[in-house]
Amino acid sequence: MHHTERSEWLLSPLQRGDEVAVVATSSALDNTDNLLRGISILDSWGLRIRPDVISQRRWGYLAGRDDERRSDFQAVPNAPLLACARGGWGAARLLERPFVWQQGWLLGFSDVTALLCARMAAGVSGGVHGPLITTLADEPEWSQRRLHDLLFGHPLPDLQGVSWRGGVAVGPLLTLNLTVASHLIGTPFLPDLSGVVLVIEDIGEAPYRIDRMLTQWRLAGLLQSLAGLGFGRFLGCDHESDSGGFSLEEVLRERTADLEIPVVANLLVGHGPGGNAALPVGAIATLDGDQGVLSVGANPGVQPAPQQPQ
Repeated sequence: MHHTERSEWLLSPLQRGDEVAVVATSSALDNTDNLLRGISILDSWGLRIRPDVISQRRWGYLAGRDDERRSDFQAVPNAPLLACARGGWGAARLLERPFVWQQGWLLGFSDVTALLCARMAAGVSGGVHGPLITTLADEPEWSQRRLHDLLFGHPLPDLQGVSWRGGVAVGPLLTLNLTVASHLIGTPFLPDLSGVVLVIEDIGEAPYRIDRMLTQWRLAGLLQSLAGLGFGRFLGCDHESDSGGFSLEEVLRERTADLEIPVVANLLVGHGPGGNAALPVGAIATLDGDQGVLSVGANPGVQPAPQQPQ
């Protein structure tokens, strides 16, 4: 398997003994078992998890009031890794007050998209779109290994998808949840997408709602500025009966067909079985629409990687 070389976007790699701050940015934690199983994975990598007592805060459907959830980011000063406990809803509320980003890695996906986007918009590196603590233990071995390798500074394998439109794009990488990011349009927290290689995923949205969101992105001129576009999983989004017969794939293809940029689909990124490949936010990535390959830090013309195990 071809591996890309590490590139300049990387922070200092983690080392055994480093501290991990657990941050509950979004919905309340309903499944402590999944949380503890995820923590055990991080512990097996030689990382020290803080705080030692996992908070069971709850405020309505949120994991505590906004100021309590914000305080998680300062609970372990200068922690090399901030690992988000779960998604759901609530992270964007934390951006209503000025946010001081500390250096280090920030790991999560789904609702954490709001923080990953805001961090990139602020010019702060170290965001990782990847498993939450509550989903990590259920990731396949290759996905767990990929996250470990990303955080500890090892080369990353390419991701194999399916080519929808050819060409090769090189640019900063941003991976996000479409619904969460759509609610950042018009705010300072959506990064400049000019020249970006964008990978999007979603869960539980009917095709007509995916259509509505992509249309908003088009009306805002956002899709037209991209260098390349990748589609991860859209779990539970293919409800044809809700959309007058348009399938999810038909919507995705039609809303992006005129962009004249490389498009790669079926990347193992996002919600659902098979693995949620960790991807670094802001890394220079290559999207090879001819081979259907997404590489981090690679140069055009590299040999494509074999299909990731299903």
